[in-house]
Amino acid sequence: MATSNDIKNGSVLKLEGQLWNTLEFQHVKPGKGGAFVRTKLKNITSGKVVDKTFNAGAKVEFATVDRSNYQYLYMDGNDYVFMDMRDYDQVTVPGTVVGDAANFLLESAEVQLAMHEGTPLYIELPPSVVLEITQTDPGLQGDRSKAGTKPATLETGHEIQVPLFVDQGTKVKVDTRTSEYLGRVTD
Repeated sequence: MATSNDIKNGSVLKLEGQLWNTLEFQHVKPGKGGAFVRTKLKNITSGKVVDKTFNAGAKVEFATVDRSNYQYLYMDGNDYVFMDMRDYDQVTVPGTVVGDAANFLLESAEVQLAMHEGTPLYIELPPSVVLEITQTDPGLQGDRSKAGTKPATLETGHEIQVPLFVDQGTKVKVDTRTSEYLGRVTD
């Protein structure tokens, strides 16, 4: 067993029989009283986010999580099939585990898959991806880059806001954490 002083971003804790991913942590040493660790934890199965405080040095149980590179192959019903890049084994991941990451998944995309005792926990996408816009209304004469935004549908079917000058067929860079348009991409 480790202590609360070992908690870092991305570490997975086992609390009350459930797995929690550490989103944020902060070691606090107040002028009066004992030190403590303030954390923001996300339940891996339900997605619920909670704030939890641990006394400094308190015993916590870390879960062993294996993160490996996988390639997205195809969708099978509501499940997603990924291939391990090391040994070419295929893993079926339920759509509930993939979650919002599906908005940015194209066939043959490489992702990191976190597994605990053979069970897929979550998918980590790269911070940004390049996708093509398949549908958007044309911009009007006189539109400028800072004039506003309009909705655009990506090749994955996900809708984002783009500047008015972006046309259908344009490849754009999109932030996978916030769904924000980051810029056009030229080949």
